[in-house]
Order: sequence, then C-alpha cells, then structure tokens
Amino acid sequence: MTAKHKERAQDVSIGFQILIERGILTPEELDQAKISAVARGKDIEEVLLAEYHVPKHHLLEALSEFYHCPSIEYDERLPVPPELLEGLDEESLSMTPWFPVMRDDHTVVIAASDPGNAFLRREVERLLPAERYEYWVALGEDIQWFIRDFLHARQGHLIGTERTGLAFWRNTMAHWRTRMACYRNDLAVARTNLAFLRWGLGIVALSTTLLRLRASEPAAPLYWSMMASGFALSLYGLIGYLKIRKSRMSPPQHQTLVEVTAATLQFLENYHFIDTPGATIPLRRTMLARLGDFLANHCTILYPSPTSRERTHLARERNVLAAQRTVAACYRTIYARARTGLAFIRSGLSFTSLGLGLLSYFSFGAMSFFDSFLFAAGMLMAADGLIWYLPVRKEQSKIPRCPVPQG
Repeated sequence: MTAKHKERAQDVSIGFQILIERGILTPEELDQAKISAVARGKDIEEVLLAEYHVPKHHLLEALSEFYHCPSIEYDERLPVPPELLEGLDEESLSMTPWFPVMRDDHTVVIAASDPGNAFLRREVERLLPAERYEYWVALGEDIQWFIRDFLHARQGHLIGTERTGLAFWRNTMAHWRTRMACYRNDLAVARTNLAFLRWGLGIVALSTTLLRLRASEPAAPLYWSMMASGFALSLYGLIGYLKIRKSRMSPPQHQTLVEVTAATLQFLENYHFIDTPGATIPLRRTMLARLGDFLANHCTILYPSPTSRERTHLARERNVLAAQRTVAACYRTIYARARTGLAFIRSGLSFTSLGLGLLSYFSFGAMSFFDSFLFAAGMLMAADGLIWYLPVRKEQSKIPRCPVPQG
C-alpha cells in the first residue's frame, strides 16, 4: 500500500507544480506533503486538502491539467444510469478507486483518482463493458462517496438511497400534514357557518318575543322582517355546514386520523438507527400519545464524522422532527374537531334552554311553533356536537415532547 502511494505521490506531485506557480503552495510544503502522504499511506491530495487547506477546485484544476482530462466532484444528484451499477461491488471499486458517473450515447464516463493507471483501465473494461470510455479525474474521497451513495447496500449503511428514502417519507408526512390542514380549514368554515346559524336563531328568538309582547304596535312588520332575516341567516349557515359535513369532513374520523399518522411514521423502523438507547418514559393510554412517546426514543445523537455520514445523520434528524410536526398536526386537527363539537354543544344547549324558557313563559299559541323550532334546533346542534367531541375526549391535553439527549 505504501509503495503504491509512493509511486503515485511521485507522479502527481509533478502535476501539483502548478500550485507552486500560482503561489498557493511553496516547494517545501509540497515536498513535506508528499513525504507525509507516503509515510501514512494516503493520497497526496488528501494531505493537501486536510492539512494545508488547499481549495478543492485548485487541486482538481492541477489534476485535470496533469492527466489531460476533465475533472468531476461528488454530487449525489447525478442521474447515474442503473445499468452501469449492475455487477459492481464496493470492494472491487475500492481497490482501484473509480466509479461510472454517466453515459453519453455509447461512451461511459468514469470518475477515477488515477485515470492514467493501466491496471485501473483494464479493471474498468473487465467489469463494465462498453464501446468507448472517457476518464475524468476526481479526488479519492469523492469517489468513495460515489461508491457509498449509489451502490445498493444493506439498510442502515451510508448510501444515497437511504437519504432518498428519508426524503420520500418527509414528503409523505408533508402531504398528510397538508391534508390535515385542509381538514382544519373545513372545521373553521363549519364554525363560521355555525356563527351564521347562531345569529339567525338568535334573531328568530328575539323577533318572536317582540311579536308576543308588542304585536299591536306599528313596528310589527319590522319584527316579521327580523324573523325572516333570521331564518335566512340560519338557512345560509345550515346549508354551508351541511355541504362540508357531507363531503370532506365526514370521512376522516378520529381513529382514521391517528391510524394514517401512525402509517407515516413507519420510516423509523427501517431507516433510523441509534447506537445508544433513548430515554424511557411511561407510555400513555391513547394511541396518538403513544406515538408521541415512541418518538422520544429516536432523538438522533450526532458524532464527529465525514460529511457524507453527517448529512445522513441530519437527514434522519429532519425526519424525526418532521414526525414530531406530524403528530402535533394530528393533535391540532383532533382538537379542532373537539373545538367544533364544543361550539355546537354550547350553542345547542343555549337554544334548547331558550326554546324551553319561551315555551314555559308564554302560553301555548301560534307562536309556540317557533319556540319548539328553537328547542328542536338546539337539541340537534348539541347532539351533532357530541358526535364531534366524544371520540377525542380521551386524548392527552399536552403534546408529548422529545427529551434532549445529554452529552
């Protein structure tokens, strides 16, 4: 291994003379970097990048000029054709670092740390048959990232497909949160229609009372107009509410909301791995509360690591935070249902009491029909409110929070 790096360091150091000409390195620094690379069995560009802080694009420019070929940097967004990866494995690629990055008609572009290596070219031709090859130079570290990210491996390893899967689940949770936001908007519209219904029934109650007390006054037509406008407002609010009640609000029942939320958190079983056990907290009784408790054991702990590994850790952490937002959104949706139910119960009890009070206070007559209407409307509103409210009565009043890991 040392002999190989010594031979390559001797060759590549000639190409890095351009760094001396541009004043980026001194001859002494380049010699020291070459000696250090050979002694530690590393590529010289790795030493220059880590210890002498030479910008990557300067190294790639020098290597490109030395090998007389284009250069390429690692980019996980590259659309590598899947057929180029068939039959390749990480072990064989790591022996002579190279990776197929694209295909242009019948030409396959190969990213290689040493494009001039004859053994590497023979290995490429053996493992990846093609009509023509084009070799682009890349840093050894970038090629290792290509290998880890684009080759399929066991779940839990640092591969680009894992981040793609995590991104898919984040999109899934975002879609579900958007749907729940739409449901909450529907519930807000329902409460707005309830306000129209409440105002209309209140005007009807006021007009019937005034007609009984002052039926002979010249203002009696005004009271009948008030009653008509009250019925119109009530009808407007009722139609708006029933339109929503029969369409989008009825299907997502409380249990459905919780079950779909649980389904969007399944990524934790396949993608999230914790080296140390999470905090243990007592589980609560309801399913949604248990989901919140379940997230407490999936707080990602970040350790010093290369960029690719750190991005994978951060992708996992983003998914856990997205899961917390999804559970919180489910809570908000359920509580919006409960709030809507309580509003109907409150209004229903008010009009039931008002209708019963008017029936008791005034003697039975023609106007008693309106009192009975208020009483019946109040009972229906209270019953509908109970249908909204009772299924969510047992949910916790406090959204569970994930503890912050110590150390």
